[in-house]
Amino acid sequence: MAPPLRKNPRRDGSGISRRSLLLGAAALGATAGCARIDTRAAEEGGDLLDRLRAEGVVRLGIASEVPYSYIGDDGKLTGQAPAIAEVIFGRLGVDNFQPVLTEFGSLIPGLNSLQFDVVAAGMWINPERCRSVIFSDPDYVAKDAFIVAEGNPLGVQDYSDLVEAGARVATGPGWFQADYAVGNGYPAGDIQTFPDQVAGLDAVRQGRIDAFFGTAPTIVAAARDSAGVEATEPFTPVVDGEEQIGAGGFAFRPTETNLRDAFNAELHQLKDSGELLEIVEPFGFTEEDMTDLTAEELCTE
Repeated sequence: MAPPLRKNPRRDGSGISRRSLLLGAAALGATAGCARIDTRAAEEGGDLLDRLRAEGVVRLGIASEVPYSYIGDDGKLTGQAPAIAEVIFGRLGVDNFQPVLTEFGSLIPGLNSLQFDVVAAGMWINPERCRSVIFSDPDYVAKDAFIVAEGNPLGVQDYSDLVEAGARVATGPGWFQADYAVGNGYPAGDIQTFPDQVAGLDAVRQGRIDAFFGTAPTIVAAARDSAGVEATEPFTPVVDGEEQIGAGGFAFRPTETNLRDAFNAELHQLKDSGELLEIVEPFGFTEEDMTDLTAEELCTE
């Protein structure tokens, strides 16, 4: 299991329990009238960073996906994205954070309806999402992989193999890998959706599907030490003869360019110093997963 987040010197170090997380999300909904601020009235570029500094807390929209953002067995928030967020927001003068747990497919709607301030869930950057939010530059790149039954009885290694084998497949809610499967000829209506990788793993183990697909870090982490299943070798998806590069980062509301730009400046310092790799290594990321791609490149049609 990945370690909990490093303690910030100005936090009490007590961690955030699953119960507190859920209660916090409920409280946000109950107090939406006072918690939600119309940023349309803000000056150009948004004033969210100033408000976060004044309040001393940032609300992170997260989804339960290992290794990106999740609640560990100890009941504390952990993951690659929250770990990065804690360091960067600490440097920006925001020393505490409040996680808001939601389904992955609800992260962008939740961000734009002011349920939280930033999406910290390793979200892949692509043109479709860039029409709804603005992204930091990516903090990682990742290949794809499948959870399959032990021994990989169908011998599937990429999306075209799933089509040829007539495999029964599934992925997570809002995960972009479904488009890769469809781009290789898999019928969109035949792709099942499960709440998360744990549910997908169980479906493979029980023989209800033949493969569950997602980003390699998620798939490898889920299949590790799980009886009856295994992860396939990570691969770069190909659609219409072109490799599909998957890279993820943090999402912000389109009005909040000041916050995004300040976040990016700190992110680039972490990359240049090598600190970013040190932060994410405990969650299974390596030098190979680091990238110099920009959000602008990934958002281009």
